[in-house]
Amino acid sequence: MRAIKIEPVIAILFLIPAAYMLGTFPSAVLIARSRGIDITTSGSGNPGASNVGRLLGRKLGILVFVLDGLKGAVSVGIGFWIAGYAGALALACAAVVGHVFPVTRKFKGGKGVATAGGGMIALYPLLGVAMTLLWLITAKITKKASLGSLAIAIGLPVSQIIIGRPVGEVLTGVGLCAFVVWRHVPNLKRLFAGSENSLKKK
Repeated sequence: MRAIKIEPVIAILFLIPAAYMLGTFPSAVLIARSRGIDITTSGSGNPGASNVGRLLGRKLGILVFVLDGLKGAVSVGIGFWIAGYAGALALACAAVVGHVFPVTRKFKGGKGVATAGGGMIALYPLLGVAMTLLWLITAKITKKASLGSLAIAIGLPVSQIIIGRPVGEVLTGVGLCAFVVWRHVPNLKRLFAGSENSLKKK
């Protein structure tokens, strides 16, 4: 019996919902709950690594960042294996959307930075390392995780242009940048008001 060949584009279309559902995995919510905290009503209320780090310490914040990053990295790995860069970016975007708008939690999720970052580290290892360093330096100098996130969001498409990636990839990077910046509008308002939360050392 002849094996049925599935076209890469069709395979990616079928996998987009799976990547979205992977993105909905509530790393921050589960880890905070294991410590008796509802992360969605504590601190900034954002179910992400920064809020967990402020409330429960740096180690758990890093754990959440890694788990959220893996959602993007796994999606990129599968997408790249099936359809190269286009497939990788499609599934990465689906995972980010799942993290930000999880159907399992009434579409109230995180801000997508760690999931997008994990995907970009997997897709562009050197660029990903550079963006991680940019986040660390910015956050350390300013003591604001949000500024680190905004720096790498803007840095992604700029870096893609510098290393000569195709227009389609750059446009996807611009889209991710706009998405992350939009999710950080409340942080920007608090920054201008001088009330933005600072990183907590622990």
